[in-house]
Amino acid sequence: MVNVALVSEFPVLGDALGALISVEEEIQIIGNFETCEQLLRYAKPEPVHIVLVAIYFPSDKKIESIRYFSQNMNKPKLLVLSMFNDEQFILKTIKAGAKGHLAHDTDRSEIIEAIYTLRNGHEFYARSITDILLHSYLSDQNVNPSEKENKMKLLSPREMEVLTLFAEGYSNRQMAEKLFISVRTVETHKNNIMKKIELKTTVDLVKFAIKNNIIQVE
Repeated sequence: MVNVALVSEFPVLGDALGALISVEEEIQIIGNFETCEQLLRYAKPEPVHIVLVAIYFPSDKKIESIRYFSQNMNKPKLLVLSMFNDEQFILKTIKAGAKGHLAHDTDRSEIIEAIYTLRNGHEFYARSITDILLHSYLSDQNVNPSEKENKMKLLSPREMEVLTLFAEGYSNRQMAEKLFISVRTVETHKNNIMKKIELKTTVDLVKFAIKNNIIQVE
């Protein structure tokens, strides 16, 4: 069972979000809080695995709240759902400790996938968020798409398929359907890829695909 705490400054919207994802049998909503600080005072016996923070308006105060929570309650993974795609704000939330970021156009299946991905110890970024992060990366780095890395040779043909599909924006479920394998097998391949090429985040995985000309960006 994955225990999820909701943080929303508008409780009625938090309740609606909770109702949307609690129909998943393996997910339990353990509380709806207005602030991260209020959650820190949570004293019930259930452990908190994932904290889903819904942010409707950007502010430095919210960034500091995320940073404070991350520093004082490091076991739960913090997943941000923001109603806007501001590049600087997204980067700030990640630097403050968020392990995942969803955009306003997300749907129930993507929220569920993000929760399970974070629970399994990995980061999750919606495709639109990944595009924003890559834009920042390409603006700051001198990326040579024709540059090949020896690490490519470490990947099996199946791992290359998974890497390519992931970099193109396919979800774990979509990859599983396309490759006729289970979602768990897709996750295993992604874990093995990241271990072999020594990457820590899924954004780094997409960067690797760009640098090695696996996918093209305009």
